[in-house]
Formats: sequence, C-alpha cells, structure tokens
Amino acid sequence: MTTVTILSDNEVATSRPKGLCAEWGFAAAVGDVLFDAGQTGVAADNAATLEAGPFETIVLSHGHYDHTSGLPPFLEDATELYCHPAAFDPKYGDDDEPTGMPYDRAWLESQVDVRTHSDPVEVADGIYALGEIPREFPDNPTGETIDDDGRRVDDPVRDDQSLVVEIDDGIALVLGCCHAGLQNTVVHAEAVFDEPVRTVVGGTHLRSSDADELTAIARWLEDRLEYVVPTHCTGHDARRILQAEFGDRFDRVGVGSTIEL
Repeated sequence: MTTVTILSDNEVATSRPKGLCAEWGFAAAVGDVLFDAGQTGVAADNAATLEAGPFETIVLSHGHYDHTSGLPPFLEDATELYCHPAAFDPKYGDDDEPTGMPYDRAWLESQVDVRTHSDPVEVADGIYALGEIPREFPDNPTGETIDDDGRRVDDPVRDDQSLVVEIDDGIALVLGCCHAGLQNTVVHAEAVFDEPVRTVVGGTHLRSSDADELTAIARWLEDRLEYVVPTHCTGHDARRILQAEFGDRFDRVGVGSTIEL
C-alpha cells in the first residue's frame, strides 16, 4: 500500500502537529517519492514537521513556480529528478510576470541527476511518472511561453504530467495541477497501463464557474472512479459539485493529510 502525504497545499487540514503552514502550491510525498516541491520552502518545513522523507527521487508535475520554487532544501538528499523537457521552458502569466521554474537546467543538473522524459517511466517500485499526455478532451492551458522562433505564444503546458501508482484493483493518479485536463489524464493512464483508474488525488485545475461544465466532468468521473481527493487548484464550485456526486467517496484534505492508496 502506498501512502500519499500532503506537504504543500492551499490549506492546512489539521491542527496537529503544530506548525504546519499552507501556501499557494503543491507538494506531496508519494511513498518514498517527492512529487513537486511547492512555492516557498513551506513543503520542506512541513515535511520535517511530519517526519516525511528524506527523498532520493523527485518528480515534477510541470515547470510552474508554485510546484518548483521550493526545490532547494530537498536537493541535499535527492539523487534523481524526473520532469518533462519543457518544464524548463520560459513561462509568463497574463500580467507578463515570469511564472516558470526559477532554476535553469544547468544549475539543477549541478545539484541532482536530471532525467527528462516524455514517455512513462518507473521512478520507484509501482510508481510511474506518466509523461506527456495526449489531449482529446478539453485541457487547461495557461499563460504564455516562447516558441522556437522566439515569439511569445500561448502556453499549452505540454510538460504537465501526473504520477501513476499501482494499487490492488487498478491504478491511482496523483495530480500536480492537471493542465493536460483531468479526463485526458485518466484516459491516457488507462490506455498506457491497461488498468482502470480507481482513485484521483491532487490538483484538478477544475476552476470554471460554469456549473453545467463542472457537473458533466464530475458525472463522467463518478462513472469511473471509486474515490476522489481534490487539492490545490480545484475551485470551490468544483469541490462542491464533486462532493455532491461522490458523497462519502469524496474527501477534503490539505497539508498534513495522509491518503492510503
């Protein structure tokens, strides 16, 4: 059984142990793997408080600052880091402010063995980084990047990936921000592993205010999943609708929560 412990999220789930902090960002311990690193160093502080780690293996869901800026404290123990090659691409928000990873590849490679990949790769026993995700259903692009000709263009966030965890009756997904789209991620994981997705934990990027759109996605998921645990970039409307559809198969979590997969 693999345990997921939330180290960075938008809210703290529990008053104990004392001293846990929230931030806009995401990080989780997935077994012995660190998935994302949060924004400010809060994830490392929370990991110490929760006695999670140290982590030799790190996987980045994508290259946005709120999932990568908190890396340095974890690099002291890490031996390998997995990410999509485009995680190092420049990224900009709508206000023209940089939103990408604040560390270039050369510096990161001086700290840890960086292993870029686009295809699925096993990063620990029964845990896989999914790689680049085809997009049949709507996705969640955001901001801008620079193309090969040096032009500023819309960023599809093609570096977005999730973790796949083998469980007894199928697979579970741990999401960072799901810019590739939740439906696309579920369908691709099932196609790659030829197993049904039973559980989804993490940032869903369901931030629309369109209740009909959110309800349609929630019902699509409810027909497939046994358990849903949204975090980080899941809007309040989406949480409410997911809880209505899943009932006691929905769980609200935050920093300090543990989920047994």
